[in-house]
Amino acid sequence: MNKLIDKVLYINLAESKHEIIEQPELFERFLGGSGLAIHLLLEECPKGIDPLAPENPIILAPGPFGGLFPSAGKTVAVFKSPLTGNLGESHAGGRFASCLKMAGYGALVIKNSAATPTFIEINSEGVNFCDASPIKGFSSFEAERRLRGCAEVARMQSILTIGPAGENKVSYACANIDRYNYFGRLGLGAVFGAKNLKAISIIGSGSIEVPDPELYKKTFEKVYKELVETDKMAKYHFTGTPANVLVLNEIKALPTKNFQQGNFECAEAICGETLGEKWLDRKVSCPLCPIGCMHVTRLRPAFASGYEYEPIDVYCNYESIYALGSNLCVKTAEETLQLIHKSNTLGIDTMLIGNVLAWATEAFEKGLINKKQTEGVTPAWGDTKSYLTMMDYIVSKPKELYAKMAQGAQKAAEAYGGEEFAMALGGNGLPGYHTGYASILGTIVGGRHSHNNNAGYDIDQKILHQTAKPDQIVDSLIKENEWRYLLTSLVICLFARRIYSEKMVIEALKAVGIERSLEELEKLGSEIYHSAFEFKFREGFDLNKVKIPQRIFEALTANGKLDETTFRGMLRDYAKREFNLAL
Repeated sequence: MNKLIDKVLYINLAESKHEIIEQPELFERFLGGSGLAIHLLLEECPKGIDPLAPENPIILAPGPFGGLFPSAGKTVAVFKSPLTGNLGESHAGGRFASCLKMAGYGALVIKNSAATPTFIEINSEGVNFCDASPIKGFSSFEAERRLRGCAEVARMQSILTIGPAGENKVSYACANIDRYNYFGRLGLGAVFGAKNLKAISIIGSGSIEVPDPELYKKTFEKVYKELVETDKMAKYHFTGTPANVLVLNEIKALPTKNFQQGNFECAEAICGETLGEKWLDRKVSCPLCPIGCMHVTRLRPAFASGYEYEPIDVYCNYESIYALGSNLCVKTAEETLQLIHKSNTLGIDTMLIGNVLAWATEAFEKGLINKKQTEGVTPAWGDTKSYLTMMDYIVSKPKELYAKMAQGAQKAAEAYGGEEFAMALGGNGLPGYHTGYASILGTIVGGRHSHNNNAGYDIDQKILHQTAKPDQIVDSLIKENEWRYLLTSLVICLFARRIYSEKMVIEALKAVGIERSLEELEKLGSEIYHSAFEFKFREGFDLNKVKIPQRIFEALTANGKLDETTFRGMLRDYAKREFNLAL
């Protein structure tokens, strides 16, 4: 590998110092991304530390393909999650990976906390520590705008920022990269806030070398043709992930009214096709990627009486639309986009806030919480105005109820009741796929409790209306969990997983000077997956104690109702085969 990207940049916020250490053996072993970052987390994070303590490190790592191949330029962030108390892992696109590598660094480790609001500037010369007081309280959008410098031809800038939710340590606060990309899950924004770190600006002015330019060019062209001359990525270009709305609604797997239903009567109003026809403004790509999967819509609210509209950009994806649309019974695209924009402005994970608001709506209906506790707000299905107000209160935390809601649906339900309909697994809010056994089991046994850990929903859809074979589902999840940790160590965008087949991965690695067999790669994926669980188990995660809301077994899925006895048998089988654990 290129010597430049064997360097790890360590930043000590408490002392305003930095250190650069070459660690070629780590890059040789783990390649980058998830594998490298999780290894560093195990080294740097003290056992049992409070996630909001200064000692909780943040590790940011691109992969060996970042800045070199299309659809392979994301960055992995790992930390101890304030939401789950164990592994925090999130992935984001944008220019961050390319800039970090062009500045000469293969990974970034941020340690301790600053005494005052701080942002840091990183370039090939090192690190500058700057006063962030003038941008404190700003949305990530406004902070990014103020920090954005004039780009020169020979350099690239990337900006990572948090919003008010991160500053106020909401457990599911996110971090934004370059306006349209998010470290959305598991509370990275809160860890930034606890460190008094408002933003990071990186200038990349160097280059990324390859050992054989001709082989690299040939391989790049092969990957690029697969992207643009086949239909493997067509969905993401033409409609984006909101295409899933009608597909899942058709098979009764679109979570509606806090998972009480699997289809939504107003699905057509909030679907990707409607957004594309009536609301789409433009499409945005990460560096080198031709797909444009980020579909940016435009709201046009009246600026003031007598004035024309105020244009507001809103990046939306399927998960945001499900969580703040069908899940809350919000019936129009405009209102759904308003909720998404509000969430993005505050800097909150859209999926988690959707889970929390749905729990609150149902808890209010059942008399578990009241208007005194909600500051006079009456949450009701489809009431966008109330939801917008509650989002502000979750960030400002004026009452104990909102402080608990700021910790997630599971913690709120533990305090006020309604655990049977607090739709979270492993502490993380459920994604928008109520498809069957594999989706639920996959969320529990995924390292970050995410649908993208193993795409259990896809396994369910492939066996739609067939008799589920538990051992085959377990087989599929084990294989996918392990292989995806290899992909996220490279760091390949999971939208492009069909492009980066086993053969293509081996060829692309060779083009950047890394020789690996398929057997070696599969072994590495398994090792990284188990490293993720080594950290989780070390920090108290226990498969025996995972709370499963009863609604999971009451509501219809695309494959019918789930039998609890069958499901728990599958969980025991997975734990025995993968971790040698008896549940």
